[in-house]
Amino acid sequence: MSWKSFVLGVGIGLVGGYITREVMTEKIAASPEKALQNAKDAFKENGEISGSWIHMEKEPYQKEELHYEVYKGGISRYTGEDVKQYEFVADAKTGVIIDAYPI
Repeated sequence: MSWKSFVLGVGIGLVGGYITREVMTEKIAASPEKALQNAKDAFKENGEISGSWIHMEKEPYQKEELHYEVYKGGISRYTGEDVKQYEFVADAKTGVIIDAYPI
């Protein structure tokens, strides 16, 4: 086997692996844990978090005319001396926070 055949085989393998990874990444939904971590990271910017939770099952959600599959969860955060609670809605495909509001 010549070195050209070897290099060609390695190149094809790398390209095939990259394409497979990209296709698989698009089809795999975000985990509830990833959505919760995204929410915690966002809320940490404005104060210390005292607690958090997430509902592990996806559910339908509509905002304006857009329809999503989402995870819902909550965050408790210190605001000065008080603890304030928020609920958030995260897209189940990407883990991105779609909505958040105080409860």
